[in-house]
Amino acid sequence: MRATKVSSNTTQHAPSARLSGPIWQALGVLFRAHPWHGVSPGSEAPNVLTAFIEIVPSDTVKYELDKVSGLMRVDRPQRYSNASPTLYGFIPQTLCAEQVAARCEAQSGRSDIVGDDDPLDICVLAENPIAHGNVLVEAIPIGGLRILDGRAADDKIIAVLAGDASYGQFRDIHDCPAGLLERLKHYFLTYKQPPDGSSPKVEISQVYGREEAHEVIRRSQADYASRFAGLSDFLAAALT
Repeated sequence: MRATKVSSNTTQHAPSARLSGPIWQALGVLFRAHPWHGVSPGSEAPNVLTAFIEIVPSDTVKYELDKVSGLMRVDRPQRYSNASPTLYGFIPQTLCAEQVAARCEAQSGRSDIVGDDDPLDICVLAENPIAHGNVLVEAIPIGGLRILDGRAADDKIIAVLAGDASYGQFRDIHDCPAGLLERLKHYFLTYKQPPDGSSPKVEISQVYGREEAHEVIRRSQADYASRFAGLSDFLAAALT
């Protein structure tokens, strides 16, 4: 698979522009917005974006968005001692598919990578506890973890909560305390692994900074636009 170039000044903002017009505004008034398809990542993405939070550090159950209904469901109980160190969720209107996989191949030197076919995950650093998931937050990406779950690219964008007293001034991954970064790495390397170590191996091929995080976000937006190009047109026709 060859890396596909994503222009920095052409289609990268198309998903937000396409899916944030009058139709989507009307749907938001008439119905509960679908957190993946019906929420815009924001006009300033990838610099500042809206993230949907699924789980918080106090959760002992892993919640996950049901992609069809847009409702939250229980994915699995946290059977082991791992707890998410940060707010955890995804960036709306993103998808880890061909272009994200191509970037992972180019940066990791692998040639067998596929996208995990999920929205792009995000970890949001925040000082004050948030009681539950199923909320939207404004986040500023500062870097990310290039994670391989088997053959699947499963990047985790690392961001800070906008305006946060402790983390809000961070602008790059190098601002993040080393201990916190190690906790994040350990969590993702072990959260699926039972004590006997029988689960598929998860590896972190790279820790990257803000600029690379922006590139991954742009590619995930392009992947989303490619997969769901007809969604806005379909809804427009259905509502007229």
